[in-house]
Amino acid sequence: MTSFLFPRLLTAITLGVIMAGLPARAEDAFKTFRQLESPTKMPKLNAFSPKLPAPHMPSARIVTLQAKLTADGAPVQKGLRWRVFSPQTGADGKLPLIASSEGGSAELQLAPGSYFVNVSLGRAGITKKLEIAEQGDIPVQTLVLDAGGMVLNAVSGSDIRIRSGSVKFKIYAGDSQDDTNRSLVMDNVEPNTIVSLNTGTYHVVSEYGNVNSVVRADIKVEAGKLTEATIQHRAAQITFKLVSEHGAEAIADTAWSIFSASGDPVAESVSAYPVMVLSEGQYTAVARNKDRIYQREFSVKAGADADVELLLRDSQQAAQQNATFDTN
Repeated sequence: MTSFLFPRLLTAITLGVIMAGLPARAEDAFKTFRQLESPTKMPKLNAFSPKLPAPHMPSARIVTLQAKLTADGAPVQKGLRWRVFSPQTGADGKLPLIASSEGGSAELQLAPGSYFVNVSLGRAGITKKLEIAEQGDIPVQTLVLDAGGMVLNAVSGSDIRIRSGSVKFKIYAGDSQDDTNRSLVMDNVEPNTIVSLNTGTYHVVSEYGNVNSVVRADIKVEAGKLTEATIQHRAAQITFKLVSEHGAEAIADTAWSIFSASGDPVAESVSAYPVMVLSEGQYTAVARNKDRIYQREFSVKAGADADVELLLRDSQQAAQQNATFDTN
């Protein structure tokens, strides 16, 4: 977990995203959220040869490297990944990796010459060309990441927090109008996790369950600040059962189909207890068991998890077909 400071930035955004409050101290943010561990990102230097030369060279000079989130901010103390490359491509056509370091500020021994220095923090990164003279003082090399952080969470209804494992987030670059042309920045981001990003606007897709509860929002990341966003899903978790009577055990070997109010197929399952997250609205559940078909209309209310039972007995099934079942 990094110890640099992200003042929390929480700005109100409509269309299913909740943000509020402005804590005074940034230290609390890194005690509350876990830091995302992700592979090194090296902008514009993806082709490199991971072969390090001998670290001690007769003419090597000590170079001190530090990184900041903003030009006037404090140096980042943890979570950095430094990579130094030769600007000359090797026999394999890649830039040779000369030196590397992880943590905060770094001191590296480099021979006089030209290099590319890359530093990354999570998914934020920057590359700078470095010239090392044979003589004279070498100033501390400061790279400004121009980065901030994003923390995502989700609720069902107005305030019921969705547990980790039930919701996932995708973060796209906000440079296009559809996902096909957007650049995917991060996939399968878990709730309550800090994602370090370069400043800019990102398109976030929140998926609750795997049926039809999908919420999208554009979220802005500012340098040196932590943006906390809570995505609001208008959905609920529904458990389906085919039973002989109310409260009885579910009957096995049952195939389920869920249809929208307009008759469009929404989801299918073969299970005694299928559990589905459905967006708020009207649906029809159809159960098939031993060549018999049972169906029931029901409604889903945001944040109101519920069981939907279909009765096996024909005498009650006829009444079910014309009834609306409210899960609230």
